[in-house]
Amino acid sequence: MSQSRKIAKRMTIMLLIVVVIFALVFGWGFMRGIFIAKFLKGFANQVQTVATIEAQETPWQPTVKSVGTLTAINGASLSAEVGGIVDTINFHSGEDVQKGDVLLTLRPNNDPAVLAQLQAQEKLYAITFARDSKQLAADAISQAQLDTDRANLDAANAQVAAQQATMAEKTVRAPFAGRLGIRQVDLGQYLQPGTAIVTLEQLDPLFVDFYLPQQDIARLQVGQVVDVGIDAYPGQVYEAKIAAIGATVDAATRSISVRAVMQNDNLRLRPGMFASVSVEAGAAKNAVTLPQTAIAYSSYGDTVYIVKHGTDAQGHANLVVSQVFVTLGDTRGDQVQVLSGVQPGDEVVTAGQVKLHNGSPVAVNNAIQPSNNPNPNPPNE
Repeated sequence: MSQSRKIAKRMTIMLLIVVVIFALVFGWGFMRGIFIAKFLKGFANQVQTVATIEAQETPWQPTVKSVGTLTAINGASLSAEVGGIVDTINFHSGEDVQKGDVLLTLRPNNDPAVLAQLQAQEKLYAITFARDSKQLAADAISQAQLDTDRANLDAANAQVAAQQATMAEKTVRAPFAGRLGIRQVDLGQYLQPGTAIVTLEQLDPLFVDFYLPQQDIARLQVGQVVDVGIDAYPGQVYEAKIAAIGATVDAATRSISVRAVMQNDNLRLRPGMFASVSVEAGAAKNAVTLPQTAIAYSSYGDTVYIVKHGTDAQGHANLVVSQVFVTLGDTRGDQVQVLSGVQPGDEVVTAGQVKLHNGSPVAVNNAIQPSNNPNPNPPNE
């Protein structure tokens, strides 16, 4: 019996030890949860420093944006109409020329001699026709003979004109005033008909060709102002005016082609350049605007934080934020148009949103503000 009591006593001690160990483990876990919750509660209620801006109504010009290409009003790749050896080159690459300037001639070969022969034949037929005209007046020849003389003279005139046209085809002239490209031929080179010699582009004015979605057709009209930006000259805006609107809508893209005309007085722009296009569509109106940095974009909706006056746990006045959903419109530069969710005069957080949640206490420090320029001019690095 004593032996069994000893075993029971040992079992009781072991159970007590196990109970104590479990109590310590679960007690520590419970206390740790309390401490963590208290820490997080204190952390969540920490005052976060943010930058803010007062929402304001500003004039907003509705625009339609697109991308386009600069195109020369007149542009051509010049070539000779006939084959031959290059005899003279009368231009330098990249120079400006006037309409009609001689750029290149091909070796004439025996063309002048052939022309002289045809002109001599023409002169003989002219003399014969003049003499036979007098003979007909004296009834010395028949009308049929004079008709033959006239036909021979006409044929000789046509042969002379044809030879002169053939010789003229060996001279390449500028079809319009403009700037030449890079020369593609050399002296003494044999040219096949149609071989490219040099490009010629009229640089002032220029076309701006671009496409817009079909839903914007009603907002377009000839003479409308177009703002054009060129990557090569960042920050500089050129003005163009719509000259023509396409007659059909592309069935594949459902877009319509638009052509504007812009001046290029200093000849800095070149055909083929990429252009960013902004078309003023409709009258300007007032709209609430915010810096784009104030918007928290997400798949479930765009939101902003609005600063409001509140009280803390001790009843002291403080600033807290309220998260609200917004409906956005167009953008311009650093700004975005807010259609709903924000009223003029609301104080909106523009920096520091990542630390916030609905009801977070904040302190405002506007020493540094994000950019809010409708027409930013990024540095050209």
